[in-house]
Amino acid sequence: MKRSLSILAVFVLIAAGWSCQRETPDVRIIPEPAQMTVEPAMVKFPARKVIYTSSKDSSLLAAASYLGKKLNYTSIENGGTNPGHCIYLEVARLESANPEAYTLKTSGQGVVIRGNSARGVFYGIQTLLQLLPPEVYGDTGLVSNKGIRIPQVNITDEPRYPWRGMHLDVSRHFFPVEFIKKYIDVLAMHKMNTFHWHLTDDQGWRIEIKKYPKLTETGSVRKEADGSTYGGFYTQEQIKEVVAYAASRFIDVMPEIEMPGHAVAALTAYPELSCTGGPFEVRTEWGVSDDVFCAGKEATFAFVEDILKEVVALFPYKYMHIGGDECPKVRWSKCPDCQKLMKTVGLKDEMQLQSYFIRRIEKFLIANNRSLVGWDEILEGGLAPEATVMSWRGVAGGIDAARQGHDVIMSPNSHCYFDHYQGDARFEPKAWGGYLTLEKVYSLEPTPAELNPEEAKHVLGAQANIWTEYITSEKQVEYMALPRMSALAEVGWTPKSLRDYEKFLHRLVRQYQRFDAMQLNYRVPTPVTTAGSYVFTDSLVVDFHNPLENAEILYTTDGSDPQVAGKVYSTPLVLKESVLIKALTRMKSGRTSVLVEIHADKQEFRPGIRLAVTKVPGVDFDLYDGLFKSVLEMDNKKPVSRGVMTSLSLPDPVPAKPFGLIMRGYLKIADPGIYRFYLNSDDGSTLSFGERMVIDHDGLHGATEKSAEIALGKGWHGFELRYFDAGGGKSLVVQWSGKGIEKQQIPAENLASMSTQVMIGK
Repeated sequence: MKRSLSILAVFVLIAAGWSCQRETPDVRIIPEPAQMTVEPAMVKFPARKVIYTSSKDSSLLAAASYLGKKLNYTSIENGGTNPGHCIYLEVARLESANPEAYTLKTSGQGVVIRGNSARGVFYGIQTLLQLLPPEVYGDTGLVSNKGIRIPQVNITDEPRYPWRGMHLDVSRHFFPVEFIKKYIDVLAMHKMNTFHWHLTDDQGWRIEIKKYPKLTETGSVRKEADGSTYGGFYTQEQIKEVVAYAASRFIDVMPEIEMPGHAVAALTAYPELSCTGGPFEVRTEWGVSDDVFCAGKEATFAFVEDILKEVVALFPYKYMHIGGDECPKVRWSKCPDCQKLMKTVGLKDEMQLQSYFIRRIEKFLIANNRSLVGWDEILEGGLAPEATVMSWRGVAGGIDAARQGHDVIMSPNSHCYFDHYQGDARFEPKAWGGYLTLEKVYSLEPTPAELNPEEAKHVLGAQANIWTEYITSEKQVEYMALPRMSALAEVGWTPKSLRDYEKFLHRLVRQYQRFDAMQLNYRVPTPVTTAGSYVFTDSLVVDFHNPLENAEILYTTDGSDPQVAGKVYSTPLVLKESVLIKALTRMKSGRTSVLVEIHADKQEFRPGIRLAVTKVPGVDFDLYDGLFKSVLEMDNKKPVSRGVMTSLSLPDPVPAKPFGLIMRGYLKIADPGIYRFYLNSDDGSTLSFGERMVIDHDGLHGATEKSAEIALGKGWHGFELRYFDAGGGKSLVVQWSGKGIEKQQIPAENLASMSTQVMIGK
């Protein structure tokens, strides 16, 4: 009776605190809920601080404890049924069968969150937190409830996909436990449920294995170019600590132990498990090594299985990632042990040997109640019977695996590699290469249209990856992840029909405030224009779009730093002469974006020429063998072949080895005008007209696009297009737009071979 009176007293005090006031709420939730009704009213929080749960279930109490710390609530009560006028958390059967579904209702009667599971309740809590002031995300949580009001909402929500993941590579650069926890907190606020922890690679072994101590004694340390050493690893106790922390935020941790390739750190410690016997050193260079685990030695499989036994004991999640990517077969092709095994078990090539390796590991994992996940290279030579494929080289591998009846996680490098640049490489932190904007991430559709409904069921969801070859600090990880993680979170959670990029940007403004409260180093969006360069013949109007509310654009037109001498942008700029505009965004907090440069070039129309014959198709080409890092390296080299191509594209067939290509020809312009050209290439490319370089897209990089304009007069114009492929992806797409021309590939009738034409005048 005494306890009942105490609870009743608390109830009376709480009831006195809850109320509603008419007002138009400003609700900005990421990811956008599946169904939400917002009433024109605000709910005032109570002065007394109690959270009630429907049961003493440990998972539900963990969710309640998480919320209590954020709100600075003093107690959690197991109230059984909802006493009203409180925050009430309940696991209950909802209309949706989705185990992660939840409902959230706020009113003058209190806050009620129900979920099909404690995990669903936790996601409802994440939504509730986004209804509160951003300060709730600070180290001390919500400091005071005095005057705090939240929107009155009714939300019914569930994720679109069951796999919503983020990856972090700690092999190339190591990050301490406290940062890993902070990273997990960011995943939690985005309702992500999988942390992919990349623990081993050529450049470092980061997990303690008690049976093989040299893996961390030797394999976790590398020599740097300046003579210093770099290293670090997690003890098994630290691993357990991280896994438990993630579990308290309803996040599963999937370890990645690389095999059979990316194994130099392990082979440095145990060289006898290689094909050559070593010796080796932990790699200091990035990229791929020919030295891999020897697939022909039984000792290799005993070693790997011993490691996986310890890993399985540390990670309760059912999925285990074994890599399986980028495994050169050079050593296997010359290894007597590998060749003997291939002959013994009837394998026709080294691709099948890789499949043999993966299948043996999968059999071991299944025996230990785990499921194998690998990058899409595990398709090569035949897919292991129950493997899940993580498709990173585009979506083709995922499509192939789904059609074979295998589960798929979409992680295409075109949309999900957060180690790629977000803007102009001159002003952004050093990155691997490529170019991946926030909008491109948001545009990802994890389920390819090529799959039928049954095949589509195998698409578990999406994941983004942060490889850390050039990411050396915690702040840089945050910068590369945010706000792109917010975009990916919405891709994985929100119904496709509700996704709207402009509305997402509007909601993202509040997300930045939450990031500020968490002291995260997110990327501030740069000022937006339609292009990074313009050409004009008379005058030009340049209009900036401010990407943020309550922020300003600073700019200069004399090439100076806008942070020092910039003017505040208010109206479009009218230009009469060539200028270099520099601009940045400055938030109210003082945080600024990186620079953007806009080249405005006043030109006269470049005169065209007349040709004697205009219907000889194509352009001349010179093809070069070799590994180039710049298109300029083809100068003074002899081509291995030459001829005429019918279009501006890769040669047919495309060379298997790295190569260079120079194309020369004439382009027909029917009407004088300003024309924009687009080069999308992997790797470098350039386009020039005579002495004028129009697009410089040179260097090593992934498939990205650059564009620029030039003023061209009527007639034929000589041009030169250069391209090189240094391995990996091979792509070259040339397009144009201009007077009466929508963006498209250049038609064959507008091209003429330089070697077969005779100029007859201007």
